[in-house]
Amino acid sequence: MKKNYEFKQVEKEMQNFWRENTIYNFDQESQNEIYSIDTPPPTVSGSLHIGHIFSYTQAEMIARFKRMQGYNVFYPFGFDDNGLPTERLVEKEESIIAKNLPRSEFIKRCATVSEKYEKEFKDLWQSLGFSVDWSLQYETINPMVQRISQKSFIKLLKYGKAYMKESPVLWCTECQTSIAQAELETIEKDTTFNYLKFKVGEESLLVATTRPELLYGCVCLFVNPEDDKYKKYIGKNATVPLYDYKIPILTDNKVDMDKGTGVVMCATFGDSTDVEWYETYKLPYRKVILSDGTIDESVPLIGGLKVLIARKQIVGLLLENGFILESKNITHTVAVHERCGKEVEILPSKQWYIDILTNKDQFLKAADEINWYPEYMKNRYVLWVENLKWDWCISRQRYFGVPFPIWYCKNCGNVIIADEEMLPINPLETNPDKSCSCGANEFIPESSVFDTWATSSVTPQINAKWGEENDISNRILPMSLRTQAHEIIRTWAFYTIVKSLYHTNQIPWKDIMVSGFVLAKKGEKISKSKGNSQLEPKLLIENHSADVIRYWAANSKLGTDTFFSIDELSIAKRFITKLWNASKFSISHLQDINLNADVDLKPVDRWIIERCKQTTVNARKLLDQYEIGPARHEIDDFFWKDLCDYYLEIVKERLYQPEIHGHKERQSAQYALYYCMLNILKLYAIYVPHITEYIYQEFFRQKENSISLHKLYWETEEFIDDEIILFGEKLKEIIAETRKYKSENALSMKTEIEEVIIATDDKFMELFKQTIGDIKACCRAKKIKIIQDI
Repeated sequence: MKKNYEFKQVEKEMQNFWRENTIYNFDQESQNEIYSIDTPPPTVSGSLHIGHIFSYTQAEMIARFKRMQGYNVFYPFGFDDNGLPTERLVEKEESIIAKNLPRSEFIKRCATVSEKYEKEFKDLWQSLGFSVDWSLQYETINPMVQRISQKSFIKLLKYGKAYMKESPVLWCTECQTSIAQAELETIEKDTTFNYLKFKVGEESLLVATTRPELLYGCVCLFVNPEDDKYKKYIGKNATVPLYDYKIPILTDNKVDMDKGTGVVMCATFGDSTDVEWYETYKLPYRKVILSDGTIDESVPLIGGLKVLIARKQIVGLLLENGFILESKNITHTVAVHERCGKEVEILPSKQWYIDILTNKDQFLKAADEINWYPEYMKNRYVLWVENLKWDWCISRQRYFGVPFPIWYCKNCGNVIIADEEMLPINPLETNPDKSCSCGANEFIPESSVFDTWATSSVTPQINAKWGEENDISNRILPMSLRTQAHEIIRTWAFYTIVKSLYHTNQIPWKDIMVSGFVLAKKGEKISKSKGNSQLEPKLLIENHSADVIRYWAANSKLGTDTFFSIDELSIAKRFITKLWNASKFSISHLQDINLNADVDLKPVDRWIIERCKQTTVNARKLLDQYEIGPARHEIDDFFWKDLCDYYLEIVKERLYQPEIHGHKERQSAQYALYYCMLNILKLYAIYVPHITEYIYQEFFRQKENSISLHKLYWETEEFIDDEIILFGEKLKEIIAETRKYKSENALSMKTEIEEVIIATDDKFMELFKQTIGDIKACCRAKKIKIIQDI
């Protein structure tokens, strides 16, 4: 082996070797149990950062682990390249606005940009040594995926689970589209509570509001029926300031008597409570805000203005006319669109929905059938489902997405559904292959596209090629594992469970593994938009190596957030150097090993082999719980301490000087060293695949019946000899005490000492007697005395 490990050369060589020999391909013919992984298709919205590397690498390690347990691993990869994130990326990169271009031209540009980023993403994953079967790759805009997505919608429409209605909907005026509840984020924002005077007869009734620009949309006032202060006003009318029209004063238990003045202005629409009251009490609709975020021209005083400008203007007019008693600065919670950070409005619109509210119990029951890792992540899902207020709005008024496969009859308005044989279909380009039931042949195509989650929610079906000629649903569904970060539990996890239950009446996967975030500083997630990612992953890999980045990514407990800085990589680099040097030393002493020799193992060799088995058992238990970090620490503890700090030092002389210590004794050490180094490589193979494969190819491949280390299986023996393990611990104590004595007396570790006295139980007497030669050599002692421990 070379003196130094050259990662830049080795990692490329190993990646080429794996690719050329299809080491990681799913075996269609294998009878081994299938382990299938539903991996999140990264959104094509810009470059990836270290946070992506953290979560995706942890999932990839599980794929490697399961492969080395004998499973036939089905590990596909996809790219989520349709929808609003991609559109916003294209608009930003090309300095264009989608609505200003012909639809076909904008879609063409989206496709080009997506293709470029997908290649970059794939190159990055491959440079990290991902053991993906790239022949299973999919893109959410490709024809097969569009067909499956459209088929899902058609089936839900026929089941009565998909429907269209005109009603108030969450709307982003920046992105110019409807959005779903799951796409909301809440932020704290400074604003002003304005106390307005409404007239009730000759009296003034104070109403506090943060949204005076909606005054023209005010349709009633609400008070709590238990609030004695306002009982005399119930059933009367109030006059709206500035606009001088009358509205009723009604009661509802939702009114918080301690907030503001205890009188609430209901306008169409300020928030979800306004919507609820609007529907419950059959209130009229008064149009104020338009889809582009301006005030409707018909609204007196502020028509045509943007919302914030209108708010400022209306406050000025209210002050001027004496309608504001006081104003208070407050901080309150507002809902924003997670994609752009713009405050969300609620506007009436005709949209397509999937019914989720009527089946909340079913979705909660599904959570109990799925194994959550870590278990507490299930609570986030449960809380989300329990607090759902809206059905899932799946239509988006955008361009680059999967089209709705429907038309509307121009004559009678009937919905015409595309036949499944026509899928995938774009109704803007193709007409139905049949007449409407009314006999008409003129149609209006649906121009909206699916919410991107409407397609991403069928990734298990996409992986299984549901309904396609090569459908393998019966082999891989439900899938074994879903891997994802915790911020998309409310979207990707929830929506996938919804679709799976509706389509297959079963959960989509048995286990869900939820990773944490990588933080730049306390409480802040690393993201491109925040500009706090120190270095791009591509540069990190080029400068520090893929294995170093991977080793770092396997440092924490599952689901917990971690911090990243370049300094964090120094531990990983020391490990790579240690593994290389330990392997180099071991292999130099194994060149003449006879694996068929009849070996009588010395106690210390038995100990290190048992510790290796014990480490394998413990690491497997942790990895079966998807605890990648604690499993790595278990392996590290064995490698650094037991193997390198103790065992190699103990047997060094026996390996170097068989003429003094005996050839049979050397054979024993060789056997143990071969066993441990090969199994160390297997254990670390899931974490640092490049260096472990390279070391295997340099020596062990000549001895083992496998083309690749990654085709080998972990040891399966569960029985551990606890007595020999305890002996090893006592032996380590003796060596540690000797080292401590030398250190405290300013002696070199090579200094020879007169005597080491070992006090031990009867049961270890014989084991220590057989180890005298090793202890003498390791401690550099002239004499070893073994006495019974009293």
